[in-house]
Amino acid sequence: MNTSETKPVGLLKRLLIMFYDAILLLALLFFASVIIAVPFEITREHPLYLAYIFYIHLVAYLFLGWCWTHGGQTLGSKTWKIKLISDTGNNVTWTQALLRYIGSLLCWMTLGLGFLWCYTNKKRRAWNDMLSKTHLVKVSA
Repeated sequence: MNTSETKPVGLLKRLLIMFYDAILLLALLFFASVIIAVPFEITREHPLYLAYIFYIHLVAYLFLGWCWTHGGQTLGSKTWKIKLISDTGNNVTWTQALLRYIGSLLCWMTLGLGFLWCYTNKKRRAWNDMLSKTHLVKVSA
């Protein structure tokens, strides 16, 4: 699979990939919630609620991290022929995946400002790209 770095991946493609991935991730998180939250009746008032939130983020990170470290593509990025690679050109490491996940959370917590940041630089890097030292490239079939 060849990669081409001639044109940076813009915000619209990033959002489309996130939309595709969100559908799959929501199904996974629903199942993960059902097997923990329902039997233990975890609500916001429950003493284990913070542990439950950590668990949900762990499941999301493990899913995305697995995709990023094993081929660099989630279902959404495969659909749009985009791949995540390290700035060094190597495969993404689990540490980079964790930094990317945290960076993505920061991007969303600032109401998307971190993703809009890709319009401020020539390489179209968002905060999660810069924090994890990774970038998205187009994949030629």
